Amino acid sequence: MKISVAVCTYNGERFLHQQIDSILGQSVQVDEVVICDDGSTDQTIRILSEYQDKFPGVVKIHINTENLRSVKNFEKAISLCTGDIIFLSDQDDVWHPDKVKDFLKVFEENPTIEVIASNAVTINEQGGTIEKNTIWDIFSLFKQHHIAFTYFEVINLVGNIATGANMALKRSIINDIIPFPANHYHHDEWIALVSSCKNTFYFIDDKKSCYRIHDQQQVGGIFFKGSEDIMMQRFNIHNNNVSFRILKRRILLLKDKKNKILSTQNYASNPIFARMLKSIQEYENHVKDHLKMTNFIQYQLFKLLYF
Repeated sequence: MKISVAVCTYNGERFLHQQIDSILGQSVQVDEVVICDDGSTDQTIRILSEYQDKFPGVVKIHINTENLRSVKNFEKAISLCTGDIIFLSDQDDVWHPDKVKDFLKVFEENPTIEVIASNAVTINEQGGTIEKNTIWDIFSLFKQHHIAFTYFEVINLVGNIATGANMALKRSIINDIIPFPANHYHHDEWIALVSSCKNTFYFIDDKKSCYRIHDQQQVGGIFFKGSEDIMMQRFNIHNNNVSFRILKRRILLLKDKKNKILSTQNYASNPIFARMLKSIQEYENHVKDHLKMTNFIQYQLFKLLYF
């Protein structure tokens, strides 16, 4: 089985050595590291060239002639990979030494799974651990409290909890995910939506890498400011006994998700979008019906302001 890593870089000189070293130092060696650089103006290309010289045939550098930005750059990097399993990587994190080994074990034990994401330790610029709740903790909390869930319901109806830097996928799903929908979806969100819709997504609760938080990040937003109880209320769609604030958030979020689908080009011809839209509409109707039955005054208020 051939293992690829798709890495996207852009002015990543600060932490690039740690990231690449942790990939090349895995207990199960990877076969290729495909790096797509998006027009770096710092020392990123020089650093990558040193790795390419040291690991010929393994480290492969592709420099974009125009700035693609993160989503389309990852689309390119994935397309250039030749492995059976493709890991996605940012330029500023640190992988645990057994990350590849542990992911491969899950793939081997669950042959129908096509995409795996995992939890991660959050670290600061100096590498110190940040002790905060993250959205990646939600499935572990659900299991601890015996709360039923499906990955597709959570990702489609609440929000994405699968971060690309913590993700690996099988070659078999590439035709289903590429090209990524333009403008509306991050690459990791789309991969998680497609695979969970197909029931081929899996989340590892253990932390398999160190995810770095710093002032030059392109994408973040993984911390949850509230308590674990509030986080479970927000993500547990089957809990109808929630605050006005969370109920309002649910309704507005569903509206936003529906509009995002409807404004995506050629959405009607994609069965994934059809499944997503059907699930959103059914849950939206459930929320409205339950509110109408249990609190008619609040229902009228929501109908006036938010429905």
